[in-house]
Amino acid sequence: MTDRGAPLTERRYAVPFVLVTSLFFLWAIGVNLNDILIPHLKKALDLSDFQSSLIQTSFFGGYFLMALPAGWIMRRIGYRRGILVGLGVCAFGVLLFQPAAASRWYPFFLLALFVMACGQCVLEVAANPYVTVLGPVPSAARRLNTAQTFNALGAMLTPILGARFILSGVEHSKADLNTMTPAAIETWRATEAGGVRLPYLIIALFFLVVGVMIALAKLPEVHEPGTGTGRGLRGAWQHAHLRRGVLAQFCYVGAQIGVASFVIRFAQHAIPGVHERSAAYYLQWHQAGFLIGRVVGSMMMKQVPAPRMLAGTAVLGVLAAAFAATGSGTAAVWMVVLLGAFHAIQFPTIFALAIDGLGEDTKLGSSLVVMSIVGGAIIPALMGAVSDANGIQSAFWIPVACYLVVLHFAVRGHRHTLAVTS
Repeated sequence: MTDRGAPLTERRYAVPFVLVTSLFFLWAIGVNLNDILIPHLKKALDLSDFQSSLIQTSFFGGYFLMALPAGWIMRRIGYRRGILVGLGVCAFGVLLFQPAAASRWYPFFLLALFVMACGQCVLEVAANPYVTVLGPVPSAARRLNTAQTFNALGAMLTPILGARFILSGVEHSKADLNTMTPAAIETWRATEAGGVRLPYLIIALFFLVVGVMIALAKLPEVHEPGTGTGRGLRGAWQHAHLRRGVLAQFCYVGAQIGVASFVIRFAQHAIPGVHERSAAYYLQWHQAGFLIGRVVGSMMMKQVPAPRMLAGTAVLGVLAAAFAATGSGTAAVWMVVLLGAFHAIQFPTIFALAIDGLGEDTKLGSSLVVMSIVGGAIIPALMGAVSDANGIQSAFWIPVACYLVVLHFAVRGHRHTLAVTS
């Protein structure tokens, strides 16, 4: 998939490309606001750490369970209508925050997040492959990286805006609560729970407005190039490069989520005496590197073939994670920070290479790649177990293994092979 000289897209696809790219920013809001919701609802609803962690379980559970149905939806009604369905489901899920906040019933919040995630899953299954076919085949990976840059921008801005408009800054210790009357506690918790209503109402309006714009724009229904089996899920799974892409994406997402989860703790371990807030700055640099890497990577991909770019970032990831596992001090922390930049192009590039040439199997193939984000729930847990047993640095050998899987996919695994069976 060589991109040299190929335009990013074609003039007839310019408006559809811009509209679909806006979706990447929108679903970043839903994913990254969870990091704000966890401490907020823990305080507002008096939840335990385990109970508040169910926010991520509900959200990513929606992604996992909806991925294959989303592919079947795309096959039946096409990308354009599929995107509109996804936006509608997202808006409905976000609107459920209004009665959830009024009732202050935690399962209602989890239901709202699950429904919202189902809608976002439909958007991802539709938008990722749709962007790859809105222009020349050689520039598909660069096109998807460009669109995903807005996802990275949303990921960086959302926690800042969420903290500003959702978190009140009013906290009470157990000692404080013991001195307050039940009525005062009830009023405080009701106010905190209600803090999500306006922000999520605005988010719902964003989903609806973008949906109206896409409906009026009449996005073209394009057909994917390549050779498909037309035999449903079983046929899609016969593409060996798709199978290897699913494994590579599983490992990449797991490494990305795992590394980000450990940045603050790693900084506190490697730099004795560093305060939690000071350690959090390293996480901000990690996220900034992710955005910068997306922008720079998208530009470089015009000259460097996508598989070579992916291989390069995988090698750099192996080296940085290995240094983190064996080094010490500030230098080791900065290796972890740099992993954010090395992660930047991996998800969209793996996605584009995995579904390249699937033809009519593309929609279900896209579903399988989206399902692989469940690695973000499994690999961080493995890193935590290794850290508990052998120390936090030893946990970084797991990302090393993940990057090696990505490297194999970049060098050999992305090559098309189709083993048709009866």
